[in-house]
Amino acid sequence: MRIGVIVGSLSSTSINRAVASHFQSIAPEGVELFEIDWSQLPLYRPDYDADYPQVALDFKQAIADADGIIIVTPEYSRSLPGALKNALDWAARPWGQGVFNGKPVAIMGASSGTVGTAAAQQHLRAILGHYNAPTLGQPETFLRYSADDFAGGEIVNDATRAILTQFLDAAAAHVALHTRELAAL
Repeated sequence: MRIGVIVGSLSSTSINRAVASHFQSIAPEGVELFEIDWSQLPLYRPDYDADYPQVALDFKQAIADADGIIIVTPEYSRSLPGALKNALDWAARPWGQGVFNGKPVAIMGASSGTVGTAAAQQHLRAILGHYNAPTLGQPETFLRYSADDFAGGEIVNDATRAILTQFLDAAAAHVALHTRELAAL
């Protein structure tokens, strides 16, 4: 099973990218995780619909080639980052050619605060619902990030490892379920 990971931050010091970089080490057996880069996408506008730039075609193809998607996002101003919304708009266009249709998705986010990315995840769920992307409902994962939980390229905090392992196990099961359902159609 191949699951693409979209990190919702373009920051060079993104804590969400730091968390996602540990996913493969705790992923269920047989699950390959790979990051889908969207950092070079221009701002979307309908003018591009007639002639999509190669970077946008590559982004859409990476999503299409994945069995499922994990989105790991921060929260900006009580919503998802505008740059992530832009990337999702590229994936959804031109009209009728969106790549999230039927694609299983799991979402989570890390934050230094206690409530974390709850509002961003709710907004993301609304967008993914419009895209007809089956989205993992539970466990909702709002990770309180501490650099002390990660050292030497490993997750050293047992509670953090348990939270992330539970999330990845559920994400893989979600992708497997929806992949089987699509194959049966």
